[in-house]
Amino acid sequence: MKIVIIGGTGLIGSKTVERLRSKGHDVLPASPNSGVDTITGKGLTEALAGAAVVIDLANSPSFEDKAVLEFFQTSGRNLLKAAAAAGVKHHIALSIVGMERLQDSGYMRAKMAQEQLIKSSDIPYTIVHSTQFHEFMAGIAQSGTSGQMVHLSPAYIQPIASDDVADVMAEVALAAPANGTIEIGGPEKVRLTDIVTRLFKATNDTRQVVADPHAHYFGVELEDNSLVTGPNARLGRIRFDDWLSRQPPQKKSA
Repeated sequence: MKIVIIGGTGLIGSKTVERLRSKGHDVLPASPNSGVDTITGKGLTEALAGAAVVIDLANSPSFEDKAVLEFFQTSGRNLLKAAAAAGVKHHIALSIVGMERLQDSGYMRAKMAQEQLIKSSDIPYTIVHSTQFHEFMAGIAQSGTSGQMVHLSPAYIQPIASDDVADVMAEVALAAPANGTIEIGGPEKVRLTDIVTRLFKATNDTRQVVADPHAHYFGVELEDNSLVTGPNARLGRIRFDDWLSRQPPQKKSA
């Protein structure tokens, strides 16, 4: 079966490609670097020819409100149009747990717009809502850093390893369309301040974490339930500390 992965050279995409190819499928990792551009539409017709499944993992290069909305709307429309013309049977997109609860964020509004396009198309679909990845914790810490102080919300998060996400994406690609949304998250719910403190201890980072209920996350304040999964979510296997212990020293640095 031919499967096209938009953003197939990124963190999740490359791991999903590997998993599907190991099962014998014809997988095309598509990106602007490979001549496939969902914004201009360049290369889409050729890439999608004969494809049964499309996985959309593309992300905006800019998180500015107007730019990110235009990216997901333009990319989504172009991809869905080309997929329909190619006879694609299953459109899959990766989105964010809690996105609908954080609509004061321009990025989350853009993801909502992307999902609405998918739901209103005639192509059977599955939307996967994931919590934040273990790999993103250092970047989240950096976003709250001022000097030696790191101001972060003490709200709960439920980080998941990219390997667990890729496992799910590969399985969804080979399953029947859900025509709905599924949730995935990590095996533990932990306060954002606590997990960054654990990261800093493991990496000998001397910055001080400050719990600040008003600290912004993608431009919004968090509540305890903002970024955690519901009761029917599928949970990953890899805990944050176990993932962290496997990282090369140079990748531990925040």
